[in-house]
Amino acid sequence: MPAKRLSVVVTRRLPEVVETRLTELFDVRLRDSDARMSADELAEAMTDADVLVSSITDQIDAKLLSRAGERLKLIANFGAGVDNIDVSTARQRGIHVSNTPGVVTEDTADMVMALILGVTRRLAEGLRLAQSNDWEGWSPTGMLGGRIAGRRLGILGMGRIGQAVARRAAVFGMQVHYHNRKRLRPEIEEELDATYWESLDQMVARMDVVSINCPHTPSTFHLMNARRLKLMKPDAVIINTSRGEVIDGNALTRMLRAGEIAGAGLDVFERGHQINPRLKELPNAILLPHMGSATLEGRIEMGEKVIINIKTFADGHRPPDLIVPSML
Repeated sequence: MPAKRLSVVVTRRLPEVVETRLTELFDVRLRDSDARMSADELAEAMTDADVLVSSITDQIDAKLLSRAGERLKLIANFGAGVDNIDVSTARQRGIHVSNTPGVVTEDTADMVMALILGVTRRLAEGLRLAQSNDWEGWSPTGMLGGRIAGRRLGILGMGRIGQAVARRAAVFGMQVHYHNRKRLRPEIEEELDATYWESLDQMVARMDVVSINCPHTPSTFHLMNARRLKLMKPDAVIINTSRGEVIDGNALTRMLRAGEIAGAGLDVFERGHQINPRLKELPNAILLPHMGSATLEGRIEMGEKVIINIKTFADGHRPPDLIVPSML
C-alpha cells in the first residue's frame, strides 16, 4: 500500500510551475487569491495540515502556534528570513521550521545597485519630468546627478548579499567599506578589496553611500537611529533592501525633508506596506514595493527549495534548510 501523502497548505499564490510540482508530490491546498490569510485562516490551516508553506507576510507567533493541531510538524517558509515566525516556540511544540536561504542574493544585490544609480542619478525625478508637460529639453545644468565611480560605499552587513553588492560596486569603480558583526577572513577582504570598520559610527560618517544589508534582529532594530543618521554627510545617500526596521523611518523622513541627507532608495519600510505619507512626497527618495528579490527565476528557485525541504522531511530526514534557534 502506498504511503499516505503529506497534507500541505500554501498560504500565498506561488509561481504556477511551483504549485504544479507541489500538487504532483503532496496533498496540497492552494490559495484561490493572493490575499494574505487572516489569523483565523492560518490557525485553521495549522489544524488541518502536516506542513504549512508560509511566507514573510504570515505572522506566526506563540499565540497562533498555540492553536496549531497535533498534525503540524513543519513550517516551510517561502523566504530566507524567518523573523515572522516564533521559531523557539515552534520547536518547543515539536514543529520544525525551514527557509530558503541563498536564493535572493544576486537579485537583491542587483536591486541595491539599481537604487544606488537611481538615487544618485535622480532617475525617478527625471522620469516624472519626462512624463510631464514641463520638460523643455536638454540644458547643461538640467537634472544634474552625481557620478558613482570613486565614491565610498559603506555596506552594513557583509553576508552573502553584502558581498555580492561589494563585487558589483567594485565594477562601477566604487570604494568598498563595510561593518559587520564579525570581520571577514583576510582572503575574502582581499578578494573584495574591502576595508573593515570596527566602529559603525566612524564608517557611517565617512561614506558617500550607505547600504543596509543586515537582517532584522533585536540588536539591529533601529541600528540606523536618529543619532547615527545625523552622522551621515549631507550629500550622502542611504539604500535599504534588507528590513525596514533597521532604520528609524520617522527620523530618516525628517532628515530627507530637511536636506540633511541627500537621498534614499528604499525597498522595505518599518511598517511593511504602510509607508509614511510624508516620505512619499519627497523627490529625493525612490520607494519600491519590496521587489528586491522579485524575479521569476528567484521565486522558482525558492519554490524548489521549499519542495526539497518538504520532500526530505517526508522521507524521514532532516530538511537541508532547517532553522534552529541558535542560528537566529
